Amino acid sequence: MYSNMTIVRPAYFIINGFSGIPSVNYYFLFLLVLYIVSVVENGVVMALICFDQSLKTPKYIAVFNLAFVDVLGNSALVPKVIDTFWFNHKNITYSNCLTYEFFNFMTITMQSLNLVVLSFDRLIAITFPLRYQYIVSLKTMSSLVASFWIIGILVNLTAVGLLTRLSYCRSVVINSYFCDHGPLYRLACNSNRPNIILANVLIAFILWVPLLFVLITYMCIGAALAKIAGAQDRMKAFKTCSAHMMLVTIYYLPIIVTFAFAAKMPPNIRIINMSLTAVLPPVLNPLIYVLQTQEIKQSLKKVFKRLKQLKM
Repeated sequence: MYSNMTIVRPAYFIINGFSGIPSVNYYFLFLLVLYIVSVVENGVVMALICFDQSLKTPKYIAVFNLAFVDVLGNSALVPKVIDTFWFNHKNITYSNCLTYEFFNFMTITMQSLNLVVLSFDRLIAITFPLRYQYIVSLKTMSSLVASFWIIGILVNLTAVGLLTRLSYCRSVVINSYFCDHGPLYRLACNSNRPNIILANVLIAFILWVPLLFVLITYMCIGAALAKIAGAQDRMKAFKTCSAHMMLVTIYYLPIIVTFAFAAKMPPNIRIINMSLTAVLPPVLNPLIYVLQTQEIKQSLKKVFKRLKQLKM
């Protein structure tokens, strides 16, 4: 029906989330505070890893990457959300909207894939402790992280590229808090079937396949821990995984809840839930690593000790 349709690309879209919520400016202030805290926390983690030689290990390449992605993700999302809704700049140009979408989904992709990298690191550390340094070298970890970046860029460029074949001849109002992929392709006048298929493939690739890998990883780790004779040794090995397990829970649990109950949620509740799902993990991730990881705690103590000596 639409095969011969001329592609209509609007001059701008209108982002229409958070409408009709009383005192919503307090929520935007809350998001701003979370954003500032997340940038400071993740900045500290990245600085510690950069300048402390004891943290120049394969595991902390993945931790650094997670902190970097968290800063990038919140920086791509929160300032624009505040500008859009707090200052009522709801119009966004076509090209800026697609760029906005790319960076947001790129960081979501990398957050999920980075949990795969960290789970791989823990799997080898627990199941093959004597071969860990040989299998998980700096080169291996750097190559793995770089490969995931390349994959993430390619799949998200494909998703954005497919949006450019859509024609927008009716509404340009996006019912979300950012240029969201689903609401964008649902506005199209021509067939959006390729976009729907790709969206389902990407959801599986970005969320469910990594989650399955992490679950299988911990089944293998559990089996390996069961073979350790002493309870004290099992607890020590388990503690090395505790930070990563908390990261996985913080990232995936809100997403699973959103997917399970999205149809029953009022639109504004769903938008608030989705925005918190995006903003909270980058705030909590560095806290988990500072509190749960002995190496980072020791590095932070050394920094405070040096600062104290400088003051004296």
